[in-house]
Amino acid sequence: MISKFFKRRTAEPMLLPELPPGERIYAIGDIHGRLDLLDDLLIQIGADDRARGPATTTLLFLGDLVDRGPDSAGVVERVRKLAASELNVRVLMGNHEEVFLAAVQHDLPALRFCCRIGGRETMISYGVGEEEYERLDYAELADRLAEIVPPEHVEFIASFEDLIVIGGYAFVHAGLRPNVQLADQRPKDMRWIREPFLEHEGPFDAFVVHGHTILEEVDEHPNRIGIDTGAYVTGKLTALGLEGAARWILQTGD
Repeated sequence: MISKFFKRRTAEPMLLPELPPGERIYAIGDIHGRLDLLDDLLIQIGADDRARGPATTTLLFLGDLVDRGPDSAGVVERVRKLAASELNVRVLMGNHEEVFLAAVQHDLPALRFCCRIGGRETMISYGVGEEEYERLDYAELADRLAEIVPPEHVEFIASFEDLIVIGGYAFVHAGLRPNVQLADQRPKDMRWIREPFLEHEGPFDAFVVHGHTILEEVDEHPNRIGIDTGAYVTGKLTALGLEGAARWILQTGD
């Protein structure tokens, strides 16, 4: 669990990224089991999208759908159904999804780590009783998870992407390693990195949109923008709207 928020720093962008003509994207930050906030934000996104007129619209989730908040199972199911609808939906693999997938597949060290980083709430959301959670050892808990996590959820989470590049933007969960080309970035870095990504002031191959690091507010830099506003604890879930060279923010309230 992150024990502090990183402070916001703002600067004029060194890059002027744009989306291809006719495309609109809503990038959604780390949800962490807050289905209530996701539903509120989706209503805002729908109204905003309709008001802006015709476009090819994509909902792009930056990862960390699960853990910490009370309804990870509900979040995964909501996003899964969105992806199965007529909407354009793409989802990035967060570090919490990586650990959860390994835990469900009976990786006991991963399960222990999952329990330390908010996985208890995820397991309870899938149907593990609170008393049962306390009583079971790790091997028994792994068996229980294999029974109750729907195979379609496992398959859906396993399909998440590590990097999405559209126009002048690179979307990634955690960040990129500086001075490494996009094609050579490692999944581990894209899901877990903080430093040296956060302190890098030079350009990347594209303007980076990311989550993973909790911020007091949307954190805009010349080379990147971070939109993890700590939804599970602050009540503030953020979406970044993009069209052409324009950017705007939608958020749930505190």
